[in-house]
Amino acid sequence: MDEVIVRLIRNVTALLAVAACIPALAAPASAAQQAEWCNRLTPRLPGVNAAGCLRSGLQPTGATSRNGFPILMRSIPPAKSAKKGEPVRVLLLGGIHGDELTAAAIVFQWMQLLQAPPAQAFHWHVAPVVNPDGLLAAKPQRVNANGVDLNRNFPTPGWEQDAKRYWMKTTGSDPRRFPGQSPLSEPESRWLNAEMERFKPHVIISVHAPFGVLDFDGPAKPPRRFGRLYYSRVGVYPGSLGNYGGMHKNVPVITIELPNAQAMPPRDEVLRIWKDMLAWIERSVPAGSASPIQRTSNKALMDH
Repeated sequence: MDEVIVRLIRNVTALLAVAACIPALAAPASAAQQAEWCNRLTPRLPGVNAAGCLRSGLQPTGATSRNGFPILMRSIPPAKSAKKGEPVRVLLLGGIHGDELTAAAIVFQWMQLLQAPPAQAFHWHVAPVVNPDGLLAAKPQRVNANGVDLNRNFPTPGWEQDAKRYWMKTTGSDPRRFPGQSPLSEPESRWLNAEMERFKPHVIISVHAPFGVLDFDGPAKPPRRFGRLYYSRVGVYPGSLGNYGGMHKNVPVITIELPNAQAMPPRDEVLRIWKDMLAWIERSVPAGSASPIQRTSNKALMDH
């Protein structure tokens, strides 16, 4: 019995620790605040102007970057006319690496399409610029303001042993790929981890550049192609979101690698990638089921 109580206390403590990382939702932004943020972001974003940024309806999440820029997101519930039952929850992310300008810009463009079918059948949480400090640096940079590669800062199993060893031996201690001193050491990665726990997505779409392929981690059948981007495994890295979400959290994670970090794909290709992505979600991500994160959390509670 004592062992059961200890395990229960340990489990509750872990849940409270996760809750402590989740910021309270910020008050809705004023039009002036939204304009200020858009005026700072859009000069760095190819194919996105201030008016388009404002139409995205982004709101502060309550979390901020290392330099204090708000991490912005929009929640778009499914249309009332959508199918009955629990909708598929999609977490769409851009700009984890600040120098991949197109990775943020294309998400802004897609946000204009979210309330048209078939996208309106899904529940979306969209954060187009996860690393605003990297984007807004004097010269856009991959890492955040603390010099950490956010896409190596997630708590994959064995991070303490693997992340820095991989960084030193495989990358030659490349400062652009520094994983941080500890997992979730950065406010941006802590926010994203908390958002995964809060929203419990059925699928995560993360946009990067410039490999020009699709990568995939986790359960479900990987897509064959989105537009001209074909499925081709990029690799498994300690601390990456794909590794963490797909392999550890058991959530399908699609990494879209655009072919160029500075120049946008043609407009028709932007639309083809979008349409193929939606068709894959409809086909491959089951609606009306608990997300893998929720199932994992529920199993942990039952086990303890």
